[in-house]
Amino acid sequence: MTGKAKPKKHTAKEIAAKIDAATTNRGGGKAGLADRSGQVKGGHAKFECPHCKITAPDVKTMQIHHESKHPKIPFEEDKVTNLHVDRAAEASKGKPGVRGSLKK
Repeated sequence: MTGKAKPKKHTAKEIAAKIDAATTNRGGGKAGLADRSGQVKGGHAKFECPHCKITAPDVKTMQIHHESKHPKIPFEEDKVTNLHVDRAAEASKGKPGVRGSLKK
């Protein structure tokens, strides 16, 4: 007899879903460190708390962080640092390039 209407083998769709779930970068560990810290263009950490320098992906999350960690200080959205705008402005300043070694 068979197993009460349960398929004996996995379907191709189910196997593909398991492989996709196992190999997808979820942003944790060393693979997502740069993304979480905001160093990657389009990364998750866009906003920085002016008090403790912790990063958050959006203003709403930063407001939640602020209300829980800094309850005595009123939240001011304009004081939150947008890391992506700051890095873009910094790149356009035209800093001098890195000079190599003078030893030959």
